[in-house]
Amino acid sequence: MTTPLLRPIVDADLPALLEINTAAVPAVNRVPAEELAALVADSALALTVDDGAPAGLLIALPPGLGYASENYTWFSSRADAAGTGFLYVDRIVVAERLRGTGIGRRLYEAVFAAAAEQGCDEVLCEVNVEPPNPGSMRFHLGLGFVEVGRQRTKDGTVEVALLARPVG
Repeated sequence: MTTPLLRPIVDADLPALLEINTAAVPAVNRVPAEELAALVADSALALTVDDGAPAGLLIALPPGLGYASENYTWFSSRADAAGTGFLYVDRIVVAERLRGTGIGRRLYEAVFAAAAEQGCDEVLCEVNVEPPNPGSMRFHLGLGFVEVGRQRTKDGTVEVALLARPVG
């Protein structure tokens, strides 16, 4: 098997990436096609995993967007209060065929490098604790993320652990 490539997302990738994202629900939120395209356009970093076809994605957002995500809003308020800069990983999804191959770690290494280049203090993300996603929690804790808060979202139907990892 050839080592999958990490490359910027292009418009032609979006239909396949939307399918990959939808297949991963409820570990990630469902997203309409128009919103996925807008997230890519607003991102500080938008990567796809390419093993001959799109096989994963990572979208990291900078501060200062008018993005209505409850988690992005929580992190933005926290960063404003602390005077810190960040990249927020809005979503990371890897197709089933590449899970367990280290590609998730490679995607995060790219985010950590981009955050350092952009002078950010932290990389931020959240992981569902209700419904539970213990594999994702282990993965993120193993990368050095720590829990900095929790909140209920989606009208109380989901609880997330809000995670941060210092850059550097």
